Amino acid sequence: MSQETQPAQIAPSPKVGMVSLGCPKALVDSERILTRLRADGYSMSPDYAGADVVLVNTCGFLDSAKEESLEAIGEAIAENGRVIVTGCMGNEAELIRARFPDVLAVTGAHQYEQVVDAVHEAAPAARGPFVDLVPQPDIKLTPRHYSYLKISEGCNHSCAFCIIPDLRGKLASRRIDAVLREAEKLLAAGTKELLVISQDTSAYGVDVRHEERMWKGNPVRTHMTDLARELGHMRTPGGEQPWVRLHYVYPYPHVDAVIPLMAEGLLTPYLDIPFQHASPSVLRAMKRPANEAKVLERLKSWREVCPDIAVRSSFVVGFPGETEDDFKYLLDWLEEAQLDRVGAFRFEPVEGAQANALPNPVPEAVKEERYARLMEVTERISAAKLAAKVGRTVPVIIDEVGEPDEDGDIGATGRSQADAPEIDGSVFLRDVPATLAQGDIVMATLEEADAHDLFGFIA
Repeated sequence: MSQETQPAQIAPSPKVGMVSLGCPKALVDSERILTRLRADGYSMSPDYAGADVVLVNTCGFLDSAKEESLEAIGEAIAENGRVIVTGCMGNEAELIRARFPDVLAVTGAHQYEQVVDAVHEAAPAARGPFVDLVPQPDIKLTPRHYSYLKISEGCNHSCAFCIIPDLRGKLASRRIDAVLREAEKLLAAGTKELLVISQDTSAYGVDVRHEERMWKGNPVRTHMTDLARELGHMRTPGGEQPWVRLHYVYPYPHVDAVIPLMAEGLLTPYLDIPFQHASPSVLRAMKRPANEAKVLERLKSWREVCPDIAVRSSFVVGFPGETEDDFKYLLDWLEEAQLDRVGAFRFEPVEGAQANALPNPVPEAVKEERYARLMEVTERISAAKLAAKVGRTVPVIIDEVGEPDEDGDIGATGRSQADAPEIDGSVFLRDVPATLAQGDIVMATLEEADAHDLFGFIA
C-alpha cells in the first residue's frame, strides 16, 4: 500500500514594515519598493511588532525634515531593531550610522535595486513556484481612488535654497509609453484621479529631446502637453473620465498650451506652480527662473481661457537678504495675482545649499512676523474666492464617508477640482445617501464657505 503523499509546505513569508516620510514623490518610491518586495515573496506588516525588517524612507530636503527622519529611524530601532534606511537622507550614511550604528543598511533616493537587495540579505524570502507564478497587484499607499503618477526623477535647476539635484540627480524622464501604461493600469485598478508629479513637470522630456514613442498606433512626444492630452483621453473601466491634476509646474511658455486642455475638460483645471517669491531681487538671489510681471499677465490670460482654473503655489519668507520692501512687493503681488491656494514656509538653512553662504540673514522673529502677515493676506483672498463659489454646483470626489449620527444622517468629506489631496481644502457634504462610496464623483451644491473649506449637499 503506497504511502499518502504529503502536501508541500510553504515557509511563511517574511514581513516588511514601511515608514514613508516626505513628499508624494517619495511615497511613489515606497510603493514601488513594496510592490517589488511582494513580488519577491514578502508580505507587509502594519506595525513594528510583526515585521521581520522595517524600511524607513527618509526626507532630506530641510533640516527639520532630516530631524523628523532621524526620529523615525530611532523609533523603528527602538520598536523593532532591524532597520534599513533609504530615501533622500541616504546620501548622509555616515551621519545616520554615527547616530544609529545598528541600522542594517543605508541606500539613497530611488535606488530600488539596492534597497531590495538589502531586504533580501536581512530577511531572505522563500522563493518557489508556489510564490513566483502568482501575479501580484502593485501596492498603493494612497487610497484606492487617487494615485500619484511620477513622470521623471531629478531636476536641472540649481536653486540656492534646494539640494534636490544633489539628492536625486539631474532630470531623468521616464518613457512616455511606460508612463501611459502605468496610468492605464492604475485606472483599471480603481483610480479616479491621477496626480502627475516630478521635480519639474514642465521639463518632462527635455533630457531626451522630447523623443517620440508609439502609443496605441500613434507617435507621442515625451512632452508635458502630449502626456496631458493622452491622459485626458483615458477612461476608467466604468467609462468615467478621470481627474488629471498637474503638480510642480514651472511656468515655462509651453505651459500656456495645457490651459485649453483644461477648458475642453481633458485636464482638471488646476495648476500647482512653485513661484517661491515675487520680488525680482529675491528671485535672483534664489536663482529662480521667473518674471513676476509676465506671470501676472499669463495668470490673467489663463483665466480668460479657462475661468475655473485654480492655481496653487508656495512661497518662502525670510530668505537671506529679503528686505521689508521685498516682502511688501510679494504681498502686493499676491493681492494682484489672487491665487486660489497658497502655502508658505519660513526659510530654513539646509546643509549643502548655496543660500547658506548668502549675507544678511533674516532674524527668526522677523520671519515669524512676515509669515503671519502673508498667511493673513492669503487667507483673506482664499475666503473671498471660496465665498464666491457658494450657490454653485460643482463636481466633488469623495474621500471619506462617515457613520450615521444619532438622527441617522450621514456626512461625507470630499474635494472639488480646485483641491488636491493632503495639501488643499475639503468639501464637507451633509445628508448623503448610505450608498455613497469612497471614490464616487458627485455633483454637489455649495451652501457655505470659510477660509479653507466648502460645505454643501449632493445636488
